[in-house]
Amino acid sequence: MKEERSLSLLQLMVNEGLVPSPEEEENRKTVIEKLKQVHGSESDIDALCVGPYFATMVDDFFIVLYNMLKSRPEVSEIYCVKDVKVPLMRFVFDGILIDLPFVQLKVLVVPENLDILNPVFLRDIDETGWKSLSRVLANTQICRLVPDLKKFQSMLRCVKFWAKRRGVYGNLNGFLGGIHLAILAAFVCQCDPFVGLSALISHFFKKFAFWPWPRPVELQDETLHPTLNPTETRLYMPIRLPFSSYEYCHSNITKSTFYKIRTEFLRGHNLTKDLLKFDFDWHNVLEPFPYTKKYAWFLKIFLSASKQDELGDWVGWIKSRFCCLLFKLEEVQGLCDPNPAEYIDVNIADPHVIFYWGLQAGKTNAIDIKSVKDVFWRNISTGYQGPFGKIELSIVQASQVPKSAQFDTLSQKKKACWKMMDYHQRRIPIYSQHVPQYIVGYVSTNGDPEYPSAGV
Repeated sequence: MKEERSLSLLQLMVNEGLVPSPEEEENRKTVIEKLKQVHGSESDIDALCVGPYFATMVDDFFIVLYNMLKSRPEVSEIYCVKDVKVPLMRFVFDGILIDLPFVQLKVLVVPENLDILNPVFLRDIDETGWKSLSRVLANTQICRLVPDLKKFQSMLRCVKFWAKRRGVYGNLNGFLGGIHLAILAAFVCQCDPFVGLSALISHFFKKFAFWPWPRPVELQDETLHPTLNPTETRLYMPIRLPFSSYEYCHSNITKSTFYKIRTEFLRGHNLTKDLLKFDFDWHNVLEPFPYTKKYAWFLKIFLSASKQDELGDWVGWIKSRFCCLLFKLEEVQGLCDPNPAEYIDVNIADPHVIFYWGLQAGKTNAIDIKSVKDVFWRNISTGYQGPFGKIELSIVQASQVPKSAQFDTLSQKKKACWKMMDYHQRRIPIYSQHVPQYIVGYVSTNGDPEYPSAGV
């Protein structure tokens, strides 16, 4: 029966398009090989551009390499993201979205067979470069430490899908990022190396529903000596990076988001603690979070730009400062649920994005939205180098939200349109021509457009 539960979960993942086809995997490998030919760097699917000591981010990465990539016929929708903790280039290469950060090594020549875990190459890296490098280091070490890589990958796909459906995925919104979930999933795989996929998911929810936070989660690694960093245990959910004895995952988790994450862990545990129940169904576990049923009031965040090409940078900048807004709302209002999903109103012509954050009942009328906006504006108006867009904050009731709005968080790379969707039907997303992470509609399996947005 447990094996049957695992097979049904795997089939659900296939139906939802979470498992790449052999053709897609081959295309990804081809893209990486082409990226290596563009520039003498070590690239991973994450991906990472590695340069020697004389190559600078300002000139060689953001100008020279940018122009080289832009001139290639396979590359489209390329733009630079500079004013963030991990600067990078984002572009589509042969239909695949690539995030490409840069790290400068203190070497004259970057070898083709670079071992990024070799301490020789990790000396004297600046803070920005280290942050760019940390994701690749963590991924490499996780793959080395898990007892069964294939089982871990299947589990992580399920866990990410659950987190997106339940609205607890997205580090910028104060929730769990991909690296957090990868380490948590790897930890469970180490603790229970011989159980099947369904049991791993069940153990995942049980372990972290009752985990004694802020006790750190750290992978078993004989090469490292566990240490406790007192400053990091002040975090709500400290998760140690697997390549260091003292560094922890960057986290934006706040009082509000910690409460929701713990609530969702407990819900997952309650639904999966008995996998042998006759009426057990994975769809119940993965049901989208019912925002409009849960909250009566929402903070509406409306972001717009005069041009579609400027919207991505403006939205990215605002999202990188969301923690400031969340802290202010917690100060004046209490708990807040910052739904990570991004929405488009098909009736509005200007390029825009809308967020709806659930607000705690009982205190909404006391919010001075002008003071909240003033504090947030002071935070976002310093340091941004691109064209400023518009931002509007307002408090709306659930009844004022379009009834057809579907409040789910299937993916941060996807944008939901205001139309009810059938999640059991296979859909092909239609992405914006200018901002690759924004979906403006879907094409059904019979080729007919579903829910097209304005301009598509």
